[in-house]
Amino acid sequence: MNIGIIGAGAAGLAAAYELGKHGHTAVVYETAPFLGGQASTFDVGGAPLERGYHHLFTSDTDIVDLIHEIGLGHQMKWIESTVGILHKSKIYNFVTPLDLLRFSPLSIIDRFRLGLVTLLLQRNNDWRKLESQTADAWIRKNAGKRVYDVVWGPLLRGKFGEEHYKEVGMPWFWGKIHTRFASRGKGLAKELLGYPIGSFGEVFDVLAERVAEQGSEVHLSTGVKQVIVQNNRAVGLETGPRDGPTPTQEFDAIIATTPSFIFPKLVPSLPDDYLAKLNGVTYMAAVLLILELDRPLTDIYWLNVADRSIPFVGVIEHTNLIPPEHYGGKHIVYLTNYLSENHPLYKMSHEELQAEYIPHLKKINPDFDESWIQNSHYHRVGAAQPIIGTNYSQRIPDHRTPIERLYLANTTQIYPEDRGTNYSVRMGKHVARLLLEDLPDG
Repeated sequence: MNIGIIGAGAAGLAAAYELGKHGHTAVVYETAPFLGGQASTFDVGGAPLERGYHHLFTSDTDIVDLIHEIGLGHQMKWIESTVGILHKSKIYNFVTPLDLLRFSPLSIIDRFRLGLVTLLLQRNNDWRKLESQTADAWIRKNAGKRVYDVVWGPLLRGKFGEEHYKEVGMPWFWGKIHTRFASRGKGLAKELLGYPIGSFGEVFDVLAERVAEQGSEVHLSTGVKQVIVQNNRAVGLETGPRDGPTPTQEFDAIIATTPSFIFPKLVPSLPDDYLAKLNGVTYMAAVLLILELDRPLTDIYWLNVADRSIPFVGVIEHTNLIPPEHYGGKHIVYLTNYLSENHPLYKMSHEELQAEYIPHLKKINPDFDESWIQNSHYHRVGAAQPIIGTNYSQRIPDHRTPIERLYLANTTQIYPEDRGTNYSVRMGKHVARLLLEDLPDG
């Protein structure tokens, strides 16, 4: 069988690889001139760096297994992480239970309450019991006003904006707690994070090579303009460059990895009930300013900014995980935000956003001077964060669409986990297997 795949990110390439292992061929079409989607890379100091910060948790077994399977296991490194929280211009370590006990912005009672609530969530394996509640309401009720106001409330607002933070279902927050604690050992062990030293870009480059070795194809800078449907069955794709001709390619089945709001543009014949599920999720974009500094900004890898006077929600100092020598001695700092397209910061240019952000770096490091900046980069990733509300399991769109032999795999279907490279790999493999089950030979 020959399968058409829309998108050469983690899900699309994993699906193509899985189909090839079962003797089928695939043709993957990617509008961008690069592989990897949100995990794609660009050059910094002679080494590839992700446009959006990426790392792996010890629980991310699907992508780690894949990395080993394609021959890159030697590149995987596991490193102790450093996590902090910025509150009123002071950085507090936030990794171990002892760090929590030292977190002076909360009273002793509130520190214990924060620790107890976190422990209860960690031990709760039934997210369905939380599904009817928003994260905002659950945290306020169970952690208390002071814990909410100091720690989790500002982070929720920063992540989802003033217009959406009250909509987010509790399973999103439950998943965050479970993922982070899964990367810690027992007792007071620090969190371990994984990174493929050649970058995630190398992972996807080699994965695409393995796909080609199986007899499949990957076409970059080649978008899909429409899925061809005949008698309620997907039979082909209209493809080609944005302004070029639209050749038609016939396929036995189609897998799309596009965001939900793009999918109906490719398939105008979707029924109303499935369309309603697709249209029921709003996305936010990730907006990233990446600084190359001549010295460290902090000694923290992942700094949560619990101060809404600062116009970004996170400071990820990549070179506090991977040494700066890897990037020609440059210290790499991501200033990250999740914004809706109508937000003023989203509409700013690279230069405007940098001018807006830079004065706030003195709140993080009083010694910071703009002369430390050797270079900067700006990336905006659309559809980076879906906003998943309450009782979403009742509204999640099926991977098997109402069109026969047409499948959808995107970040709105990873639930209850949040979007992530590991889950996209797992989903790509899963959808490929669903497709194989549905073929005439089973």
